[in-house]
Amino acid sequence: MLTVNAARGLAVLRISLGFVFLWAFFDKLFGWNYATPAERAWINGGSPTKGFLSGVDVGPFPGFFTGIAGQAWADWLFMLGLLGVGAALVLGIGLRLAAGAGALMMLLMWFAEFPPARTTGAGEATHSTNPIMDYHLVYALSAIVTALTYAGHTWGLGRQWAKLPFVQHNRWLI
Repeated sequence: MLTVNAARGLAVLRISLGFVFLWAFFDKLFGWNYATPAERAWINGGSPTKGFLSGVDVGPFPGFFTGIAGQAWADWLFMLGLLGVGAALVLGIGLRLAAGAGALMMLLMWFAEFPPARTTGAGEATHSTNPIMDYHLVYALSAIVTALTYAGHTWGLGRQWAKLPFVQHNRWLI
C-alpha cells in the first residue's frame, strides 16, 4: 500500500511526464520556437518527424528512420502518440495503454539517437552523455511506473475511469 506522500509524488511524476508529451505536441503543432520554429510547425505545412528523423545516421536502424522521416503516416502516428500519451498521463486515465505507447515511442527515439554511439556517420561527436541510460529510457520507465502504481487515482480521474463499464470489460484500458 502506498503512503499518501508516495501517491502524491507519483501523481506529480505522472502529471509532469504528461506535460512533457503535451508540450512536445503543441510545440510541433504550432511552432512555439522551442524545438520547432513557427515556419516548420505542422499547421504551417511542416513535418513533426522530418527534422529529427532525417538526420539519423547512427545506430542499428538509420535507414529505417530516415526512410520514414516526413511520411504523413509517421507524422500522424507521432503526433497522435504525443497527444494521447500526454493527455492520458495528465488526466490519469488509460495509464496501461499510455505507458505502453509512451514507452514504445521513447524506445524508438532512443534507437534513433542511439546514445551508445560516440560519433555520427560523419565522425562528429554525438553529444551522448551516457551510453546506456538517457532521458528517453527514464521517461519510458516513469510512464510504466505510473501505470503499475495506479498513479492516476491521485489527483486524476483514474478511479472514476476504472469504474466505467467499458473499462471494466476491457481491463487493459485501466
